[in-house]
Amino acid sequence: MSSKAKGAKKKQQADPRQVVANNKKARHDYVIEDVLEAGIVLSGTEVKALRMGRASLVDGYVAVDHDEAWLENVHIPEYFQGTWNNHAPKRKRKLLLHRDEIDRLGVRSREKGHTIVPLRLYFLDGRAKVEIALARGKKEYDKRQTLREKQDMREAQRAMRRHELLG
Repeated sequence: MSSKAKGAKKKQQADPRQVVANNKKARHDYVIEDVLEAGIVLSGTEVKALRMGRASLVDGYVAVDHDEAWLENVHIPEYFQGTWNNHAPKRKRKLLLHRDEIDRLGVRSREKGHTIVPLRLYFLDGRAKVEIALARGKKEYDKRQTLREKQDMREAQRAMRRHELLG
């Protein structure tokens, strides 16, 4: 085995997830309270489009109705080699969760200011998974405060690096 193949194998063992899409906006707009992993019911052309690394979670959310969890408003573009049986890009997709998880999420999401948002979409052992979070909306001043804290941390890190190089 070549050294290049060994390096690739180590990298694959470190994180077995093949991330397709991230929702950075969700972490900015919401305070994440609880995170869960769920399977998704997909059609064949949706899986092929995801394997090409194409999806958008930006406007997505999870709705709980009739004891089932549904991933809504997530955009998986049509598979360009698909035929007449191609999927609709923004259709509702059923989430695979345990009954107690669905019940808990349903109760908590009905509380004022709470929602369920998708954070990441990835493949794990060949199966499509979505990381969902119970989240509480941030106020505008909270968002500004978070950005200010990030900027201050970055400036402190730069100052420490400069000090190490000079000293």
